[in-house]
Amino acid sequence: MKIALLEDDPAAAETTIGWLENAGHSVAHFTNGMTYARMVEQEPYDLCLIDWMVPDLNGLDVLSRLRIGLKDKMPPVIFISSRDGDEDVVGALSSGADDYVVKPVAEQVLLARIRAVMRRAGAVPHHAMTQSFGPLAVDFARGEILLDGRRVDLTERENRLALYFFQNIGSLLSREHLIQVVWGRNPNIDTRTVDVHISALRRKLQLTAETGWRLASVYRHGYRLERQESSP
Repeated sequence: MKIALLEDDPAAAETTIGWLENAGHSVAHFTNGMTYARMVEQEPYDLCLIDWMVPDLNGLDVLSRLRIGLKDKMPPVIFISSRDGDEDVVGALSSGADDYVVKPVAEQVLLARIRAVMRRAGAVPHHAMTQSFGPLAVDFARGEILLDGRRVDLTERENRLALYFFQNIGSLLSREHLIQVVWGRNPNIDTRTVDVHISALRRKLQLTAETGWRLASVYRHGYRLERQESSP
């Protein structure tokens, strides 16, 4: 999913982003309410995560502005705040938030709350649940990839890596970034591990000119999943 995070604390933001990216989500991070509201109004997101106490506009003001501006296009909203008073929780939920999570929150609790909110909202992410790429079909809901109708047998890391590439088609992704997304923050591995997994994906998913998609290597920069134009 594509998630917009409003959090002005650098450490909290880094931790939350790491959790979300490891779960396969794409995260846009903002540190002040005014910028956050403006960007969410301009670009569609599947979910909003909002801290209460942030510069410019507080969380409730951001929520009110978005509800007015987006109307029926408003994505689900989860507040994440250290304010734990009953009146705070009731105020946020009454203003239109779909859930309220009190800091500190454990990784699995936050991810479970996100899944529950998305189920209740009946939301379909902006990446359609299943998309076709030539002979490949990617089921983002189940986290599965099929080749010619058959499920491809991938390891957990290979699967995370493949889904992330298909969520970011055309984007140049560095090895260091892929390590953070797929293996987590500060893992004890080197970039060669990424190269080995890329090689496995090319083979297992048949990312060749014949299938119309390739996982291109960009010298000294990283990798990019791109459409392979057929020769005339």
